[in-house]
Amino acid sequence: MVVKVYGSVKAACPQRVLACLLEKGVEFEIVQVDLDEGEHKRPEFLLRQPFGQVPVIEDGDFKLFESRAIIRYYAAKYANQGPNLLGNTLEEKALVDQWLEVEAHNFNDLAFNLVLQLVILPRMGQRSDTALVHNLEQKLEAVLNIYEQRLSKSNYLAGDSFTLADLSHLPALRYLVNEAGMAHLVTQRKHVNAWWDKISSRPAWKKLASLAH
Repeated sequence: MVVKVYGSVKAACPQRVLACLLEKGVEFEIVQVDLDEGEHKRPEFLLRQPFGQVPVIEDGDFKLFESRAIIRYYAAKYANQGPNLLGNTLEEKALVDQWLEVEAHNFNDLAFNLVLQLVILPRMGQRSDTALVHNLEQKLEAVLNIYEQRLSKSNYLAGDSFTLADLSHLPALRYLVNEAGMAHLVTQRKHVNAWWDKISSRPAWKKLASLAH
């Protein structure tokens, strides 16, 4: 059964799901949703996702939205296929969940709003808010200082193997490093930089990058 992923291959949240599917070797089909044209807010799409956001997956008769819920689902469904993305012991699994929560609540909002100000708004012909950018950058620096401490003690966020905790950071970090001019937030932190080099060099992520271009 081919998994249908509704969204844009260039958008961060669908990329989170696609990266997981590629890691697990799950066959999928991308059903393009044009965000610029507002297709995600149209009535036919709202039947799939009532909040008008991407991605949504259809796996046979099963439908699911929210990217972090989706990656947890596929990491569990295909636990014996591809890399173990959930952790081995109860404690490792708890750490994966912990860092997924950190990514969602401490990292992602700051990263998203920086990308909004520095990439998305200028593309729309609007000016970014310099003071807001500076404030967001300072807050994200403080968050990444905590990551630096954590990654000085382990190769990955939840331990010594790559998990969903790391995978979930890939889309936003790519935007920050490659498009928003914020690479210094990563490169100026030795352990964060080494971690980024490892996770962004994975074959699944490289394959996704080729699909997105």
